[in-house]
Amino acid sequence: MYDVAVVGGGSTGLGIALDAAMRGLKVVLIESHDFAKGTSSRSTKLVHGGVRYLGQGNVSLVREALHERRTLLQSAPHIAQPLDFVVPVYRWWEKPFYGMGLKLYDQLAGDAGLGKTELLGNAATLALIPGARTQGLRGAVRYWDGQFNDARLAIAIARTAAQHGALLVNYCRADALLYESGRIAGLECTDTRSGTAYRIRSKCVVNATGVWVDALREKDAEQESAAPFKPLVAPSQGVHLVVDRSFLQGDTALMVPKTSDGRVLFAVPWLGKVILGTTDTPRQDLPREPQAFQQEVDFILGEAANYLRRAPSRSDVRSVWVGLRPLVKHQDEQDTKTLSREHTVAVSRSGLVTVTGGKWTTYRVMAEDVLSACEQANLLKKLPACTTTQVRMVGAAQARDPAASLCLPPGLHSYGAEQALVQALPGADRWISPGLSEAMVRFAVRYEYALTVEDVLARRSRLLFLDAQEAARVAEPVAALIEQELGQDGGQADFLEVCAHFSHVP
Repeated sequence: MYDVAVVGGGSTGLGIALDAAMRGLKVVLIESHDFAKGTSSRSTKLVHGGVRYLGQGNVSLVREALHERRTLLQSAPHIAQPLDFVVPVYRWWEKPFYGMGLKLYDQLAGDAGLGKTELLGNAATLALIPGARTQGLRGAVRYWDGQFNDARLAIAIARTAAQHGALLVNYCRADALLYESGRIAGLECTDTRSGTAYRIRSKCVVNATGVWVDALREKDAEQESAAPFKPLVAPSQGVHLVVDRSFLQGDTALMVPKTSDGRVLFAVPWLGKVILGTTDTPRQDLPREPQAFQQEVDFILGEAANYLRRAPSRSDVRSVWVGLRPLVKHQDEQDTKTLSREHTVAVSRSGLVTVTGGKWTTYRVMAEDVLSACEQANLLKKLPACTTTQVRMVGAAQARDPAASLCLPPGLHSYGAEQALVQALPGADRWISPGLSEAMVRFAVRYEYALTVEDVLARRSRLLFLDAQEAARVAEPVAALIEQELGQDGGQADFLEVCAHFSHVP
């Protein structure tokens, strides 16, 4: 019998597992695919308070996120770090306007701030962003936020939760909810690789499946025979394009606070490349491998051309990925740009606890709120205080290494305090691709829950997100190493199909 059974291995579910385990609870987490396979590996890679939400007047959300930003950066300095951003201005009023807004951003952060907002002239702007468009430039505003390696942080959270006694299982699908006297008493699930079925008995079941929470909620509603089912989530997709570092140059991100349709656009240096994004397009369906729409790619490339000296084209895109966001639906709102990124925790009459919404930066406080809801609903006895504000993730070094910047191409430095452990494995001096050795593949399989080629190349090394064609090229040697380690097929054929999606620029 478990105290808490979590369904969903994204940032929220993993955060719940870690928090619960650190409070001494018996915890199991199941994920139908790989950890962070969905939204949690497809973010804009920013640890931020949300400048966009400040513009919407959501001060409480921004203040909370800014303080959580500091906690997250401190927990894993090898994969989460401060980053400066430049807002280039081309009209006379923009510098004082954005300057005031971003100074308010600093004030909301208080002692959790990462650096002071500055007003820059043209020379200082181009020194930080050499790739910025010079025609009509009137300087810039510089401010600070953070960036991270989202999927690798998710794996670090999973491993840290396991160190505290949690059981985490990927490729295990939740099929049904178990009930006793009308109350949820556990789960029926299936190991999707072996086909073996299991029953998990638990005092509390948490539905943390992100954009897919309504599927489990609907099953629970059928059991309750309650009023007509109302979905909680309005899905929205965000598209990101990856281009070479030469388009931006430097180690500073570029932020456009208001594009032609009112959205924010980023150009972020990340692992030796530049991420351009993101969009915010409503979707009615929930595909596991969502595709970018042509108009979204047109939008990103068109806006980038307004701010970069050299405009990227479709042929310059190395990889394109799409993340589905779980935006919380209120009343009859349809425009996902106006829906809340604040999270929602709901407990059904039968005791199913559902959490959705929010964003990566606030994953820790979301977990804390879920366990508080479990306690208030008498699903768990009085709990010890939350201690995750002080947690150090597996692999975290004592201090951030300036030579391990997330702007640099991936390499051994990405492993923080575990570099020696990686180097001790066979193949440490044999490179499959720049920044990916045979030893790193073995490490992913032995220590980081990787079971397939996609697990390794998408969410442990991130090569798929950086260069889809290169990821396809090295799939075969990675599959061979997985077979050596596990004695089973690593899903190379399936991975090549995923590579085709990431390579396709509509």
